[in-house]
Amino acid sequence: MNAATTRIGSGAGFAGDRIEPAVALAEHAGLDDLVLECLAERTIALGQRRRLADPDLGYDPRLRARFERLLPVAARRGVRVLTNMGAANPLAAGEVTRALLREHRLPGRVAVVTGDDVLAELDLAAPAWEDGIALGEHGEVVSANAYLGADALLPALATGAPVVLTGRVADPSLFLAPLAHRLGWDLADPEQAAAGTLVGHLLECAGQVTGGYFADPGVKDVPGLADLGFPYADVAGDGAAVLGKLDGTGGAVNRATVREQLLYEVTDPTGYRTPDVVLDFRSVHATETGPDQVRIAGARGRTRPGELKVSVGYRAGHRAEAEITYAGPNAARRARLAADVVTERLGGTGLRVRAEVLGRLGDTPSAEAECRLRVAALAPDADQADLVCHEVESLYTNGPAGGGGVRTTVQDVIGIVSTSLPRELVHPQVTLLEADDAAA
Repeated sequence: MNAATTRIGSGAGFAGDRIEPAVALAEHAGLDDLVLECLAERTIALGQRRRLADPDLGYDPRLRARFERLLPVAARRGVRVLTNMGAANPLAAGEVTRALLREHRLPGRVAVVTGDDVLAELDLAAPAWEDGIALGEHGEVVSANAYLGADALLPALATGAPVVLTGRVADPSLFLAPLAHRLGWDLADPEQAAAGTLVGHLLECAGQVTGGYFADPGVKDVPGLADLGFPYADVAGDGAAVLGKLDGTGGAVNRATVREQLLYEVTDPTGYRTPDVVLDFRSVHATETGPDQVRIAGARGRTRPGELKVSVGYRAGHRAEAEITYAGPNAARRARLAADVVTERLGGTGLRVRAEVLGRLGDTPSAEAECRLRVAALAPDADQADLVCHEVESLYTNGPAGGGGVRTTVQDVIGIVSTSLPRELVHPQVTLLEADDAAA
């Protein structure tokens, strides 16, 4: 493919995002590609926990609900869909998607990109980026996912599949890959890789660049926030792009929203490292070209890094959380006393307990208040975590007067740290799942 321009949309910026703006883009925006970015360090950790409990799970739990709404529209409009909702189990996500295509009698195939699972290649003596401690000393390592780049997606796009599913892929790479495929870009060219990565960085958080995360009443007002539209970009072969949103949707695309997103999660604007390029933002300029339209250009790039970032999951113990409510006169003081009591009772356990009083507080005995004591701790095992919950529950009759509404939870925790891996140790693969036979 060597199109002169292509239009790409952003259908999700995180796992909990809304689906309505994505459906609207697929239906009305004239897109070539729609990308749903739904995976962060926290969400892949949750995916790993689900996969460890059930080998058939681990993908985004909202995948089916999203695709039920989106895929029939995308198929009718000829929009290719790319997403990292495969999370910790892309192949299982592919099977769910294939079944959905068959249920709706939709033609097509599902291309599943794997190879980000690099647990077998991990050096447990290697230091974690965050604290310099060897990976193996953090706890039992249960997962390791490399951030794949756009080159890993190109073979999947070459199959012509209308749906491409991945696990861990760098967020901008999800956008760079279809741009390179449509526009005939060479990913080894740092300038082209930089231009596409810039577009991907601006679109990857969806509603943030249309004013969602930007809004601050009285300071940075954004119209129609309840009907916030998601962005798309018209990208030319020379790398220049115009960002916009659907007419009639809420939000705003202007120089301020674009510039704010430009620096989001960027610690070094002279060298933003991705698997595809080291992006330099210093020459980027944003120009308003019409209502809710901003042209961007000027990205510069240097050769991609020789190593890939790897997100490493380890068993970090069990988290206990327990809450109890106090209301009425002197409630805040009773809640604070309860916090002191629980902290003292748990003092001999060796647990690091956090107790805090939240809500409407008053500092005098007669003051009306309604507040909730929250106690949390990270314990090495479930039994010790349960001690925290039990002590909060016991406040019903063994603590200050008037406590009620106790809620407790204990969950195992998958901790996340990062490290690097030479890219030659990472081997992406594509699995093609056919759905056409049932749709014929």
